[in-house]
Amino acid sequence: MIKIYHNPRCRKSREGLQILQESGKDFEIVEYLKENLSFDEVKIIIDLLAISPIKLIRKNETAWKEHYKGKTLNEDDIISAMIKFPKLIERPIVVNKRKAVIGRPPETIKQII
Repeated sequence: MIKIYHNPRCRKSREGLQILQESGKDFEIVEYLKENLSFDEVKIIIDLLAISPIKLIRKNETAWKEHYKGKTLNEDDIISAMIKFPKLIERPIVVNKRKAVIGRPPETIKQII
């Protein structure tokens, strides 16, 4: 099943959700700011995206600037930061089976649905 990791307050995430709704396909919405993701879930998403954890970080978020910017962090540290501060996670993320994309721009989602 298709999953969208969604933040309803984010315009790009809402646009991504609309693309899924218009596709007519079944999908699950994961509001990751309400439903805390586990370390393993974030790691799986990163693996499916085929990126390093730092590429999933929103570096302009206050939590990043206040707690992590300029520090030497390994991949586990970065994933742990996303668990502690889920707003740091880039959005939306759409997963379909063994593929995933970050929906920026939202049209990218069409590649995997």
